[in-house]
Amino acid sequence: MNTHRAPRIHPVILAGGTGSRLWPLSRVLYPKQFLPLDGERTMLQETALRFRDAEAFAPPIALCNDDHRFIVAEQLRAVDLKPDAIILEPAARSTAPAAAVAALRVVEHDPQGLILVLPADHVIRKPQAFTAAVARAAKAAAAGKLVTFGIKPSAPETGYGYIKQGEAIAGHKGVFEVAKFVEKPTLPTAKRFLASGEYTWNSGIFLFGAKTFLDELERFEPDMLGACREATAAAKHDLDFLRLDADAFGRIKGNSIDYAVMERTDRGAMVPVEMAWSDVGSWTALWELGKHDREGNVHVGNVHTQDVSNSYVRSEGPLLTVVGLSDVVAVATGDAILVTSRDLCQEVKTLVVELDKKGRPETKTHPTVYRPWGSYQSIDGADGFQVKRIIVKPGQKLSLQKHAHRAEHWVVVKGTARITRDNQVFELFANQSTYIPLGAVHRLENPGNRPLHLIEVQSGDYLGEDDIVRLEDTYGRN
Repeated sequence: MNTHRAPRIHPVILAGGTGSRLWPLSRVLYPKQFLPLDGERTMLQETALRFRDAEAFAPPIALCNDDHRFIVAEQLRAVDLKPDAIILEPAARSTAPAAAVAALRVVEHDPQGLILVLPADHVIRKPQAFTAAVARAAKAAAAGKLVTFGIKPSAPETGYGYIKQGEAIAGHKGVFEVAKFVEKPTLPTAKRFLASGEYTWNSGIFLFGAKTFLDELERFEPDMLGACREATAAAKHDLDFLRLDADAFGRIKGNSIDYAVMERTDRGAMVPVEMAWSDVGSWTALWELGKHDREGNVHVGNVHTQDVSNSYVRSEGPLLTVVGLSDVVAVATGDAILVTSRDLCQEVKTLVVELDKKGRPETKTHPTVYRPWGSYQSIDGADGFQVKRIIVKPGQKLSLQKHAHRAEHWVVVKGTARITRDNQVFELFANQSTYIPLGAVHRLENPGNRPLHLIEVQSGDYLGEDDIVRLEDTYGRN
């Protein structure tokens, strides 16, 4: 009887990035991978769930930055998925160091394990085709190949890199040599690639043995691997997270998996796959993915169009109306509106850079700001006052804190609030209120089993979020 077992596959989800081309919906503190852009679940959730019920796959490893750690943890918890680890990167260093850190973790417990590196912000409409492609790639990866996945192109796309497919690899059906990697081409070159049938889009998805990848990284980027080893060895556990050492990780010269290894190795391989894939890199991509009406429009949210064709119109709140236009993108959020032609959607990234230079807060945060305990939304404000709507999730509580510059009035709208104010602890219910004097030690918590809704009115000479002295915090933010 053959007792040999195939190596286990460890999904590694890369959840960094800002997705600035999808501004104003995607922002620095809440980027596109955490948004439900192609269905009810967020893109991170869809990525993590693709292999949950498959026996060959281990629980995923997620990598993200510090600002997003609670979003990642909550979104995975919401779909009842417990990751192997959520690893916090102290700085953005591209994909090769992230994959190396994950590989180091895997080889420690599963020396023969494979890692499947997946960006968190891709759409795959045919997951069964992807699963079948991974199964083909796994056999080659177990034999020492470093496999990337090439997407069979449906158009002469200039926004993707390409892979030229080489000869078939003997003994591995559906797996081919990599003839070469090609940077994003011009339109004439992309048309030639499409017509030849020899090229695929570079998906940025990889499958290889964790040890194999580390061996190749040792060959080509020994300094990078050394710093990754140091950052991992000195990592600290922080609640549900693994926090890499900032000094060691900061010394890394960032590089992508393609540049660091795949374009230099003699072990490279590729698996072509047609899986209705998109990296959702622009509003045009969302228009292509969406459900079109008879005029070719995609409508999302509170919108109305008249004499409009081939356009993407989306609102996250206010009524958005468009009249007499074609081939446009119009997107409205609670605090920003974007209008552009569809063929210039890639320029949104440049727009965000310019807004950022001017210090516009709309590039960083939404009106609704998410915290591990819930969220708050700025409703109104001027010199000396600010009004917020606060929602606290059941069983959660804010930090025990005080302010040096502001006092607060709290009005309960819905649910039950437990208030700590200096030496007092008491509960408030709907239509009841309290006052938190300047300098008072206080805490707000929700002891109930439904969300707590509360209106907060702040008054004082400075109302910034950094006027918080945390004395005790459930989430380790002291």
